[in-house]
Amino acid sequence: MLHATVKRNTYQDSLRLMQVSTALGRVAGVNAVSAMMGTPANKEVLRAAGLGADELESAGPSDLVIAADVVDAAVGEALVAQADELLARQAPASRRPGLPSARSLERAVSIVGEPDLALVSIPGEYVASETRRLMDRGIHALIFSDNVSLEDEVALKLEARDRGLLVMGPDCGTARLAGLPIAFANEVHDGSIGLVGASGTGLQAVMVQIDRLGGGVSHAIGLGGRDLGAEVGGISCVQALRALDDDARTRTVVLISKPPAPGVRDDVIGVAETLSKPVVAHLVGDRPQREVDGNVHYARTLEEAARLAVALAGPRGARDVTLRPEQRWIKALYTGGSLAAEAAALLSAAIGEGEGERGDGYVMKSGGHEVIDLGDDRYTRGRVHPMIDPALRTGRIPAVLADPENAVLLLDVVLGHGSAADPAGPLASVIADGLARLHAEGRDIAVVASVCGTDRDPQSLSAQTVALERAGVAVLGDNAAATRHALAILRRRDAPPRPPATTSAPIRRLLSAPPRIINIGLREFAVALHERGAEVVHYDWAPVAGGDPRLQALLESLG
Repeated sequence: MLHATVKRNTYQDSLRLMQVSTALGRVAGVNAVSAMMGTPANKEVLRAAGLGADELESAGPSDLVIAADVVDAAVGEALVAQADELLARQAPASRRPGLPSARSLERAVSIVGEPDLALVSIPGEYVASETRRLMDRGIHALIFSDNVSLEDEVALKLEARDRGLLVMGPDCGTARLAGLPIAFANEVHDGSIGLVGASGTGLQAVMVQIDRLGGGVSHAIGLGGRDLGAEVGGISCVQALRALDDDARTRTVVLISKPPAPGVRDDVIGVAETLSKPVVAHLVGDRPQREVDGNVHYARTLEEAARLAVALAGPRGARDVTLRPEQRWIKALYTGGSLAAEAAALLSAAIGEGEGERGDGYVMKSGGHEVIDLGDDRYTRGRVHPMIDPALRTGRIPAVLADPENAVLLLDVVLGHGSAADPAGPLASVIADGLARLHAEGRDIAVVASVCGTDRDPQSLSAQTVALERAGVAVLGDNAAATRHALAILRRRDAPPRPPATTSAPIRRLLSAPPRIINIGLREFAVALHERGAEVVHYDWAPVAGGDPRLQALLESLG
């Protein structure tokens, strides 16, 4: 039998009600049960599930409804009593010590002091009116709520753009702004890679891979899954791309999306091509004709997007290098022949020229670019292989560093049984000394390396990496990434002057420091932010005018 109860003016957030529904479903004699607010959408869900009792039709959006299929009326009455007990028990547990709370938006604004972001997770039919109240106060919105109409999304995003504000979502569950993870986000290292994503788990996956690969994240801006659809047209995506291009923390931009509408894809990529920073794009279902087109690098998988981003931006903590106009050349001194060949192939493809002269140990010599295999027979005749004795290579490094036209010194370091006991040690010493001399003269050069090995090798991958990094070397996870990073350094030097900033002052401020947040809806989001040390206040929201749409419209018209 169906048993239904309506509790008037008893607003609860959706997560709490899902937890209550799960607990009630375990009660003996209950075939099915759901606890929801009495919104039109929720009542339709109950009807579709066979729980649409007549008693529920009078319920309003601020009324709690409990509908169940039970074996008899006694089980139904006991179920309601148990629901009351569960809600009463949850209420004090949710009030974490120290988390500021407010019962009005005005009070929430005064508590947090000049908030710049609201995290909104209320029922979808109320999102538009609440978001407009936020925008009236100059507050950006990250909308986790779903069931927001497409018309409301377009209208909110257009209005936000006109006001110089950013609306992320609806149905946006992941963001990271100036080091602060928001909603569903992972703890990753800070760095110089900014992400824009119409895919929450896609953002998470790429951020995690960037962290594992030694890179770091400046910001991750979620868009909501419909932003690159034909109706929305990438409104927030374009704002986010331009904001990251103007952001001083960001060196490389990553764009991630579920399948975009074809026309919107072309528009968004067109904007990406105008940015002054390299863009890595992974658009599900996209089949670009080239791997690289201008400053846009296309990735086939999320993992590849992370690898390309780290290669272009460099590892976190790597020193910034300022090159002079005359510094044009990459000089690569290798001990491994296959690694040298790979580097030469990547460099030749990137500069649009062949490998030029070969012989005498040169794997590539084109203009001033050189890749030399010091393990070639020409160099090992009568002497020990450079993987065993680093003296041949360390003897050449000072001249490379001193040449005023060289921009990058590119190296491989190969570990394992049979190799030198400490191949990084002599390299680190000569590089540190050479860089110190250059800096004393007001000059610099980039030094980039990859280390082939593991922590189980006698030399230890981590120990060798640390030694090189301390000497000022940017160490990438593999040889191809190191070569791509060397090329990215040249591209940054050759990039045209940055155009004037196109990002509004409110969005620039949003990215300049961890945001001050008003949480509206799921208290658990506020709790997680508060425990991390964020400036956050929880607005204990309930529908205005009991959820009556006519009264709400009247109140809004009165200002």
